[in-house]
Amino acid sequence: MSWFAGITQILLVLALLAAAHVPLGNYMARVFLSETDTRAESVLYRLTGVDSSSQQRWRTYFLSVLGFTAVSLVVLFGLLRLQHVLPLSNGKSDVPVDQAINTAVSFVTNTNWQSYSGETTMGFLAQMAGLAVQNFVSAAVGIAVAVALIRGLMRSNSLFIGNFWVDLTRSTLRILLPLSVLFAIIYMGLGVIDNLTPDQVVHTVTGGTHAADAAQAGSTITQTIPGGPDASQEVIKHLGTNGGGFFNANSAHPLSAPSALVNLANIFLILLIPSALPRTFGIMVGSRKQGWAILVAMATFFVLSLAAVIALETTTTTPASHAAGAAMEGRETRFGVIPSAFFAVATTLTSTGAIDSAHSSYSGLGGAVLMINMMIGEIAPGGVGSGLYGMLIVAIVAVFVCGLMVGRTPEFLGKRIGRTEITLASTFILVSPALTLSGTAVATLCPGTLDSVLNTTSAIQSSGHATAQTAQTATQLNPHALSEILYAFTSAANNNGSAFAGLDANTPFFNIALAIAMLLGRLVPIGAVLALAGALAKQTPAEASPGTLPTHRPLFVGVVVGSGFVISALTFLPVLALGPINEGLM
Repeated sequence: MSWFAGITQILLVLALLAAAHVPLGNYMARVFLSETDTRAESVLYRLTGVDSSSQQRWRTYFLSVLGFTAVSLVVLFGLLRLQHVLPLSNGKSDVPVDQAINTAVSFVTNTNWQSYSGETTMGFLAQMAGLAVQNFVSAAVGIAVAVALIRGLMRSNSLFIGNFWVDLTRSTLRILLPLSVLFAIIYMGLGVIDNLTPDQVVHTVTGGTHAADAAQAGSTITQTIPGGPDASQEVIKHLGTNGGGFFNANSAHPLSAPSALVNLANIFLILLIPSALPRTFGIMVGSRKQGWAILVAMATFFVLSLAAVIALETTTTTPASHAAGAAMEGRETRFGVIPSAFFAVATTLTSTGAIDSAHSSYSGLGGAVLMINMMIGEIAPGGVGSGLYGMLIVAIVAVFVCGLMVGRTPEFLGKRIGRTEITLASTFILVSPALTLSGTAVATLCPGTLDSVLNTTSAIQSSGHATAQTAQTATQLNPHALSEILYAFTSAANNNGSAFAGLDANTPFFNIALAIAMLLGRLVPIGAVLALAGALAKQTPAEASPGTLPTHRPLFVGVVVGSGFVISALTFLPVLALGPINEGLM
């Protein structure tokens, strides 16, 4: 694919996102500012005993999140363990305990990391009633938490930040579900399968109908074609920045993404809600300029990352890549290098684990950029809800740093950023690096890890004598193997879900270790965000003074972008130097 065609596709998607930004952002603001319930919501509240007019303090809001998460984990774990005795299992056996734990945690936390092959492990009921349902509600939890933080910024002298059950319901029924129904119909029209037909055995065009004909033609008689409710799950996996694929090949599978047009639609859905939420933020806090500032900061991160990956992946440094016109290993020819890079940047800068190319096949430095996208917190534009509250945390840290430089109490939207607020913001920022680095360190020390990685290096070790008889061969991790492990824990701790490939993560150690990283990487930051929302809501807004830093101007946007990069660079540069950077410079 030519540069012109690739860049044109990028510009087309960005133009569609720009067109949807204002109407969708306005609509979501009306959803959460509304004081009335729809008829369907009223019925649901009566059935569940929810008082939609009540408000919650941040602790109660957080306990509601924890309770909902716990119930979701138990229900999904039960579905996976009992799927062999449930209807629509299609003959699939029960999921092993450690893998069921990993999968349940993965989908409940909006991570959608998969240590299994979807078409051979999951029956239709588990896919629809288990995984697809969590694609909706886990995304709705992220939106709810972001809205709670916005309320903390917009309210004054208040102990309340909203009602989790109301925010969850509105996010699901008014935003995610209508958009999913609309785009599922469009996807089916574009050729994405959606049925309840199990695998079908069909006669191939060249196979013939008899064994003798097939033998004479030199081909097989039949081929197995998988079926299932894919389009309905494909839409919400992208729209909710989930990423879990119906098929093992994820969005590279021809039945999930049969054309380049569907591939572009996938990217559009990934970025749609996260890119519109800054508009919602600006309207809800009463200053649309603040929303534009947050959006420009997100766009700056995105453009820099996309430009870097495209430049690195289109550089022809080897005879094979030169002959192909670019690095085509691990890419679908129907998509091309530039759209694949666009997809990879979109998924790693959001909490979407979907892939349409093998990230492990990217160049060393290209893979490093994809990791950095996750390491900065997936804030450009980030996951559904999580991207906005992550960017607001970075903005609060930037305000605090600027306040220290000028020697005055920092303020954001009239709210003072004191010891409590910066402690909570710092906790949010430090959770993911702590989980990523500690998990990677433990994994590299685990003896079984060498059996899980694809790329290892054999080295000759001597016992002190220079004879061939006393020399021993040892297996060591090379930079790419370290990158595989680092990418896995980065993806889990940041609730992304994509994989670097080459790593066999379906082992008891990786299933449990990554599940812990996913669960803590989701719940601890949410707790910090909600506590911060509660602390901000209690404050009385201060009047702007000549010394107040304007948070809607280019200077502030630059400080936010710089803060985001510096925080991740200082934290992760050493391990990146040992892994992907080392590989890229070899």
